[in-house]
Amino acid sequence: MGHLESISTPSDLRDLGDAELVALAAEIRDFLISTCARTGGHIGPNLGVVELTMAIHRVFDSPRDRVVFDTGHQAYVHKLLTGRKAGFEKLRQEGGVSGYPSQAESDHDIVENSHASTALSYADGLAKAYRIRGEDRHVVAVIGDGALTGGMAWEALNNIAVAQDSRLVIVVNDNERSYTPTVGGLATALTTLRTNPRYEQILDLVKKRLNAVPGVGHAAYDALHAVKKGMKDALAPQGLFEDLGLKYVGPIDGHDRVAMEQALARAKRFGGPVIVHALTRKGFGYDPAERHEADQFHGPGPFDVQTGDERPKGRIWTDHFSDAMVALGERRQDIVAITAAMMHPVGLDAFARRFPERTFDVGIAEQHAVTSAAGFAMGGMHPVFALYATFLNRAFDQVLMDVALHKCGVTFVLDRSGVTGDDGASHNGMWDMSILQVVPSLRLAAPRDVTRLGELLDEAVEVDDAPTVVRFPKGPPPADIPTIGKAGGADVLVRNGTRDVLVVAVGSMAEVAVDIADRLVAQGIGVTVVDPRWVKPVDPVLVDLARAHRLVVSIEDNGRIGGVGAVLLQTLNDAGVTTPFRLHGIPQEFLGHAKRAAILERIGLSAQTIARGIVEDVTAVRDGHALVDADPS
Repeated sequence: MGHLESISTPSDLRDLGDAELVALAAEIRDFLISTCARTGGHIGPNLGVVELTMAIHRVFDSPRDRVVFDTGHQAYVHKLLTGRKAGFEKLRQEGGVSGYPSQAESDHDIVENSHASTALSYADGLAKAYRIRGEDRHVVAVIGDGALTGGMAWEALNNIAVAQDSRLVIVVNDNERSYTPTVGGLATALTTLRTNPRYEQILDLVKKRLNAVPGVGHAAYDALHAVKKGMKDALAPQGLFEDLGLKYVGPIDGHDRVAMEQALARAKRFGGPVIVHALTRKGFGYDPAERHEADQFHGPGPFDVQTGDERPKGRIWTDHFSDAMVALGERRQDIVAITAAMMHPVGLDAFARRFPERTFDVGIAEQHAVTSAAGFAMGGMHPVFALYATFLNRAFDQVLMDVALHKCGVTFVLDRSGVTGDDGASHNGMWDMSILQVVPSLRLAAPRDVTRLGELLDEAVEVDDAPTVVRFPKGPPPADIPTIGKAGGADVLVRNGTRDVLVVAVGSMAEVAVDIADRLVAQGIGVTVVDPRWVKPVDPVLVDLARAHRLVVSIEDNGRIGGVGAVLLQTLNDAGVTTPFRLHGIPQEFLGHAKRAAILERIGLSAQTIARGIVEDVTAVRDGHALVDADPS
């Protein structure tokens, strides 16, 4: 039996000797590689924090001492060391462990929000709470250099710096992916000196002896101190942190467990907030990951262990958006692309290669990105800000007050909208069509297929006096769904039989709606299916169509409250349309991780479930019975 099999709690690590700990680190890497090769997952970040995580759990006492991971995709090692190895057989799948920390899984997890730059704020509040309650507990916040590009992290640091009695240790996991780390022989020598337990003692001794020299002692010490500080500030970022009033330790080789333990132990003894700067490499110990140019295997799908090659997969929505953006950039010199540290994931890498001078990565700073986009628009450009739908939540105020209020022509492209599945509650893009409904003048498009994606993106960037939004889901798109006619600005997808049922299909749910229509026709029920294309504002033609049918059904991959269906129902009520209405969307709850198809089935957004309900409703209407429960809540 390997060492990993014997680890059920972090305290088990303290029973192992150095050689056993080295072997355990190798076992963890082998296990992560073989597991993620089958399931996919965030393999690169976790290979980079094996020794770092082991050191944290040997120095601190989790769960009494709280460990907070920023974003959390690097917590696989933490999960293995807290007794969750068995759950990795179904990593990020229903019934298996989540790809992020999860309170439901373990007492060792306290923060499970997988949005970046938040850990320091959580940790600040936790540490202050324990101090007020008189509890002898430490808080460890693990944050990457990438997450430090987020403004919220610096807001937290500003407050942490003045809380001198907070038992808070901040581990900056610098994996070279956002700014250049401290490297070189002199830097290594300084690191060795600073992490030596005798460092402070030697400094005190030198200070005393130099200051004792008559006439020149004080000046000599000041000069020596200035030279030392100048060299360190030129080589490492500790000057910035120390200027904030934070004790700084490092930089440390994050793959040297012993050095990390020594640094963490010193930080723990200090009794106030301390930053421990660890240098790591994504994908460390797995050659295909270390050589992967784009992202060191940040989050690949299933892959071949020997070669690192991902299993062949078809083109996804993002790939088609990428092509459309390059074509758009060729036609229009005023198009600029903005991303928030997601160049490859949102498909802007091709645009960046073709138009580097018109591509801007702002780091994990969605709020800044939106207001910067407003500035671009004011300056005569048309910015396209591409991001995951879930991350637009973070910049709502800027969309409302900085873009819409100023009538700026900014286009937001929301990738992974609706149910995304694998990454759990915080990554489902199920909020955007609700929160954006309150923004005056904003126009929102939901393409049903690749052809409509290109068309709607072209239409969106033509709007120069209001924000526009184009949203699409995760994964491969369906085959194009043809239009058989037009009704106002909406596409008619199905028109069969009498006007029994009007199905309003929003974006990715168009494929489901066409399947529903086939099932209804087989039951002798007449059906019309329309795709509004632009779902905000409501197309007036939908009011006329609703009035002409016996039942209206809306289907969307968004929360039920405040979404497209809810606004359509309100519009029909305002127009005096009394046609019975059925709203189908995502229930307002945090959805656990599972495949998209499994989640849609569970929440009732499958063709079979919806069609069955429509048949019952149509029968009730034909029999003269009133329908109930039209309230979208």
